[in-house]
Order: sequence, then structure tokens, then C-alpha cells
Amino acid sequence: MKKILVSLFILFQSVYCFAGHIAGGEIFYQYIGPGVATNSSQYAITLRLFRECNPVGSAAPLPTSLAINIYNNTNPSTQFGPQVSVGISGGVQILNLTAQNPCIVNPVPVCYQVANYQFTTELPNTPSGYIVTYQTCCRSNSIFNVQTFAIAGNPLPGEGATYSCEIPGTDMLPAGHNSSAAFILKDTTLVCKLTPFTLDFSATDPDNNDSLSYSFCAAYDRGQTNSAFSTNYVGPPFNQVTYVSGFSGTQPLGPDVTINPVTGIISGKAPDAGYYVVNVCITERRNGVPISFHRKDFTLRVADCSLTAASLKPAYITCNGTTLSFQNESTSSNITSYLWNFGVPSLTTDTSTNPTPTYDYLKSGKDSGTYTIRLKVTSAAGCQDSTTAQVKIYPGFVAKINVSGTCYLNNYKFFDASTNKYGQVNSWRWNFGDSTTLADTAISKDSAWKYPGPTSTQIRLIVGNSKGCIDTVTQALTILDRPSLNLPFRDTLICSNDSLLLKVNISSGSVLWTPMNGPNKTRIANTTSPTPLVFPRDTTKYYVSVNDNGCANSDSVTVNVLQFITVKAGTDTGICRTDSFRLRPISDALSYQWTASTGEKVQAIKSPLVKPLVNTRYYVLANLGKCQAKDSVLAKVAPYPTATVGSDMTICFGSRVQLNGAVTGSVFSWSPTNSLINENTLNPTAGPTKTTAYILTATDTVGCPKPKSDTIIVTVIPLVTAYAGKDTIVLPNQPLQLIATGGITYTWSPTTGLNDPNIFNPIATLSDNIDAITYTVRVTGPNGCFSEDQVLVTVYKSSATIFVPSAFTPNGDGKNDALKPITVGISKLNYFSIYNRWGQLLFTTTEIGKAWDGSFNGVAQPSGTYVYQAEGTDFLGNSVFRKGTVVLIR
Repeated sequence: MKKILVSLFILFQSVYCFAGHIAGGEIFYQYIGPGVATNSSQYAITLRLFRECNPVGSAAPLPTSLAINIYNNTNPSTQFGPQVSVGISGGVQILNLTAQNPCIVNPVPVCYQVANYQFTTELPNTPSGYIVTYQTCCRSNSIFNVQTFAIAGNPLPGEGATYSCEIPGTDMLPAGHNSSAAFILKDTTLVCKLTPFTLDFSATDPDNNDSLSYSFCAAYDRGQTNSAFSTNYVGPPFNQVTYVSGFSGTQPLGPDVTINPVTGIISGKAPDAGYYVVNVCITERRNGVPISFHRKDFTLRVADCSLTAASLKPAYITCNGTTLSFQNESTSSNITSYLWNFGVPSLTTDTSTNPTPTYDYLKSGKDSGTYTIRLKVTSAAGCQDSTTAQVKIYPGFVAKINVSGTCYLNNYKFFDASTNKYGQVNSWRWNFGDSTTLADTAISKDSAWKYPGPTSTQIRLIVGNSKGCIDTVTQALTILDRPSLNLPFRDTLICSNDSLLLKVNISSGSVLWTPMNGPNKTRIANTTSPTPLVFPRDTTKYYVSVNDNGCANSDSVTVNVLQFITVKAGTDTGICRTDSFRLRPISDALSYQWTASTGEKVQAIKSPLVKPLVNTRYYVLANLGKCQAKDSVLAKVAPYPTATVGSDMTICFGSRVQLNGAVTGSVFSWSPTNSLINENTLNPTAGPTKTTAYILTATDTVGCPKPKSDTIIVTVIPLVTAYAGKDTIVLPNQPLQLIATGGITYTWSPTTGLNDPNIFNPIATLSDNIDAITYTVRVTGPNGCFSEDQVLVTVYKSSATIFVPSAFTPNGDGKNDALKPITVGISKLNYFSIYNRWGQLLFTTTEIGKAWDGSFNGVAQPSGTYVYQAEGTDFLGNSVFRKGTVVLIR
């Protein structure tokens, strides 16, 4: 399977010069030859540091020189010689990821500066050997998997790093010399969040016969350094960094990422986007014996990008059906098409293009089997990837537990009762829920456990089979302080000349029954049986005890003896035909036999449910052993009452309508009654002002007590609002336009002077022989409802004019409070305006009938003389002008 896999190493930058600026590093060495001094060796020691080319914000550059310490690898360690100052060897190398993968969405640039700090030293050959060290103050504040702490002189919390390597002494390497491994420069790669990746973190060793093994290990902290230039080192053993929850030195990228111990390949599913400290350790062996340990510390940046990748779980299995759902486990956001093949041999229809398909393998014709599913994905850019996974379909596997036990003094036994259709059940993992110990587990098919005391707990069994099915079952369990003892009854009745079989339910153990002291002590048989026979003459209590291997429990049963019994079947009752009711006799009897006068079958229980269709008498025979009693009860059946009110009706607002009801029953009533006349009759008159539902209810108080109702809805059409216009004054033979509103059709009366009495806007022309006339208009709505209104037309015998009163008194007494022009023969008021003596306009209107209240901008004007001007147009189109004065009196 082809995979598109890339990774990025980067260290977060800060704006401070002492902030984290080193993206990673390692120290390695090479044996040059014997030293000048006797029994010594010369080594070329190299510190390699990485720095991001373009860090965010201000960050310290790679140091031009730095300090390295050499320690004796003793316990305790001591420093060998003075601190060594080392400069850059060969300048700064630039590593670029130049070929960005076109299948990556949101790629980020990758570039590092790499510097080597190399020096040569001569070291005496000692048994313990040496540790070479470089320490720096700060890592990124944004690292996800390592906790940060306050650093003196640094305004932000952080954490640093210690880079080291070991030069073996003669205790580790009695003969020969060693050159350390060095990691290959493959740091310019890109890792995308939550996607599968591989990262080559292998190394080379100049000593060809040595073997290397790789592992994740904890990174070291900063010692006592507090800046990029600090030389305040701390010798070995070095302190480890503190990892946040979910991460550790052996799982620096979480549980989904591992390193191959042979190849040094890091692989798995990347965590979420962010920065992660990763430390890889190499164990160097010669002839199978460890001779040296080497490490590299680096910061992995997981970028917020995605790949065109197909990813599936390693395997899929269903053990309780034949249907599975699938999805691409990759977080790729640029995928545009999916092609699934569900792996059914000789079947061509087992495919899907759905991103999240569901497939039922029963379509293959088999209810079980192992298949290989294949997924192929394609991005918009044409990038493709594919993968496969194994699918197992083996339904019919169900986990189940059986438990037996009596009390905490004895072992509880646990049995696997799982059922399995395919393969063999071959693994068990029990947890018995004993909170007092961690040893309450087992891996056998069946097991046992003794609890320290009474408790309530949960037992759990994880069971698997040879097909790979795994199921878990949990079951509540109560650990008793005594064995379970269950009595079907604790108190019962028998007749004085009867016998009774008692009963107790137990899971195991021995039973003993003991009657209370008295005349019935010997009236019992089979006292060690769970079901003894007793025949007391009067009321007696019987004690039962159970003992199971030291676990004991007891209880008692009281047998009440009656000399005779009675039964009362109940009071005669009425019932509606087709209804059911329950017979409820009063008696101490234990069994009942019922018969009905009509032959109706009645259940032989104390309170049966019956449904008589005609008057029926029910007879009961009550028994308590050999004691009997009889009684009966009569059920009187009557039909349901009826009530009918006919069809719904519609009326006009203000109208009335007669309702017509009919009932079968002794009593009836209407509701509501507030808009009814003669509401105590079956034919009341309704006059509602709004749509109303009238309910007629009938009852029969003699036989059937249940009411029956019927409803009629009287819909009220809203009031038609007729308007004929305002009263007016006209001149003789002057046309007057009448206008009515409120309906659909209009009828005017009388018709005197009207050009058309059947329209909403007729023209009236009146001669001078008419002083005044009142027109009435009937306005009819869409539903035929109507109303009327009137308008008074006065004939003024002179010419058209505008009258304005000479004075008014706006004092709020309701008399002459406003100044309003009176128009005669005027069809349109062009304006009516009021001015004060300084010519200021105080009021104006073009609306006939509108008046001045004597105020201006809400302020009452003072008493005095004011000027008015008015102009109007008569019905013949002539202009009428008036001007004058008016007196305001307060």
C-alpha cells in the first residue's frame, strides 16, 4: 500500500533572546587514536544543533560559541577538566524541504539552520568512562507534552534541554575503542495532525560490527541554566522533564505512535497540531553486550494540514450481526471521491462511493466469513491513495454469566455461560468486584471467589473466541450475610378441617420446620422437607430455618384457621350497555367460582371483569378448603342516553336562530346558556354575538349514569359597518357626490334626486323646493348580512359660501371650544388658516370639519383678535374666498 507520509521538526520561537530557539540537538564522538599521554585516547567530539530558519517573533540565533562540560561517569559524578569553549565549525548549513507534496492541504514551509561545534580532546582511559554535556535554558512555551516552570530572569515560564553522550570506560569496553553512532540528517519533513505517518530516525555507526537498538526515552531538563548564554551546568545524573497527562518519555506522542527498535522508524497516527518534545535513545552493543548509550532530543511540530490519505482500522469484526459501517480514518479535507470494495469473492455489486457506507455481508449468501475490504480515495488535484483491512463476520457470540452462592462465609462460584456459533471460546478474564483487593481476577473458564463480608458489587467477564470475537458482560451481585430463603407466602388461611402444604425456596442447604409450642406442635409431617404438610386445629405459626455449610437463615409462616367463612358479592348496581365492570366480593376465601344468570362465562378469580348486555345476576361460590359460602349480585343494564342537535348553522350579527335538540334520557341541559332564550327546553332560541358551540347533554339517572353530548356550532358573521358619510349642506341644483362604505352592495332610499340608488356613490341633485332630505343606505356584506346608515342633506337657498364664527371660548366646558369653518355647497376646502396680529401662521388645514383649538405648538394662545383666511371650491368648480377676524375669549 502506497502512503504519502511526511513530518516536520520545529521548535516554537519567542520574542525574547533567551527564549527557545534550538529545535533539537545531539552530541556524538569519533575515536581518533591513542593520546600523547600514556593510557589515554583522543576523540573528536561534535555537538550538532538545529534552529528554525524563520522563527515567529524575536529569537536568539545559533550561538557563535558555547560551553561543553565533560564529566567522569562515576557515582557521584565529577567534572573532568575545565569547561570547554567551542565555536562553530564549517559555518551554518541550511536544510530546506524544497519539494512540497501536492497532495498536502495547507502545507507549511520547512527550513532549518544546522551548526556543528567540534573540538578534539585527550581523555585518560578510565574504568568508568565519560559523559559529555551541553545545557541550554529554554524550550518553547507552547510545547504540548511537557510542563513548563518559572525561569529566573525570564518573564514567561518554560523548560530547557540537556544534550549528552557516553564514552565507555574499560568496565564497559575492556578491549578496543568505540566511536558513537550519529543520527542521519532527515529532519526536513512534514507531519500532518491526526494522520498516519512514518519518520526515519535511524543512525549510522563507524564501528561496523556494532549493533544499534532504538527506543523512546525521557528528555532531560535545563539543569540550572536560565538563558541562551548561561554556563551554570549541573552534572549527571540529569533530571527528566515533567510530561503532561497522556504523554511520557516512552510515549512522547501518545499511545498511537511507536518506534521500531531495529530500524529506528517512528510510525503511527500523529496527535493533534502542536509542538512535542521527542527523545530517541540508542543502545550500542558489541558482541551482544551493551557498551554505550547515545541520544538525540528534538521538537516535532505537528502541522494543521491534511493528506490525501486512505486509512482504515487494522481489522473490523462483528460478532452479533452481519452489518458493519465504515469510514476513512484519515482526517484528509481535500478528498472528493471514495471507492469502496467490500471484498466479497465473485461479487461485483459489493461496492460503494459513499464516504461512510454500511454493508450487510449477508448479501454474499453467507452469514459468516473473513473478507478483505479496500478503500481508494481521490483528491481534487488528482492525488490518490488506497488501503486494505481485514473484515471478520462471525455472528452469534453472546457473553453470559451464571453465579451460585449462599453467603460470604462460603465461596461464590462463577460459570461462563456464553454461547458461540463459530469458533471456540478460548479466553476469559474475570473481575469479581472485590474492592478490598486487586487479586480478585481469574483467567479460567469457571472460577470461585470468597468475599470478606456482605456487599453489593458488579462482576465482569471479558470473553473471547478463536475467531477474534470479544464481548463483555457485567452483572450485579449481592453478597449475602446469610443464605437466600424465599417464602411464597408468610400468612395464609385454611379451614379448620383442612391440611396445607407449606413451601420454602432455597438454592442449597438443609431445611428444618418447627411449629410454635401448643396443641398443634405435632400436627406436621416432613419437617426437614422444603414442602411439609400441616393440619392445625387453630391459628399456628411455623418457623423454618436453612443451613448451608455454616450459613444460616430463618423465617416464619402464620397459618390462620377459620371455623367458617362468609362472602358478600356486593350491592346491586346499574351499568351502561356495552360497558365492563369488575366484581369485588368481600370474603376470606382463597378460591372463587362464578356463574351468570345469562350464561356469560366469568373468570374463576376473586375480582373478575364482566360485561353484561342485559340485566344479569352473578352468583359466587367462595371456598377456603372445605369451608364454603355463597352470594349473588344484580347488574341492571340500561342503554346509553342519546343527544342530537342537528347541523351547524350560520347567522348574521344581531340575528337569532332556533336550536332543535332531541334526547333519549331522563335529564338534559344546554351549555352555555347566557345567549339562549328558553334554555330549559329542547328548542331554545340562540342569539350569540360571536361564534359559539352549544352543547346538549343527556343523562339517564335510572340505569346508565354516564352522560352523552352533541354539539352544534352557530357561526356569527361579523357586523357589517355601514357608513353613509357626514351630514352636509348643498345649493339648489348643485350636484352632490354621496359615498357609502362597508359592504359589497348598496341600496339608497328615497331615490329623490339620485342618479342611481343601487351604487355606493350616487350623485344627488336637489331643487330649491326641497329644504332638506335624509338618505338611508342599506349596506350588504359578502354573506348577505346588512346594516343601514343615514346622511342629512340640507338645501341652502343662497350661493355657496364659507361661514366662520366671530368668536370662540376654548375653556374646556364643551361649548364653543374650537373654531371650525362651516361650508355650504363646498366640495373641497383649499385651506383654512389662522394668523395672529403679527402675521404669524398659527393653524392651517385643508380638511373639512377640522377645527383650531386655540393653541400653537401645544401652547394656549392668549385672548385677543385673530385673522382667518379660507378658500374653497363649490360643486360647480367655482372658487369661494372668505377673510375676516375672530375673537378668542378665555
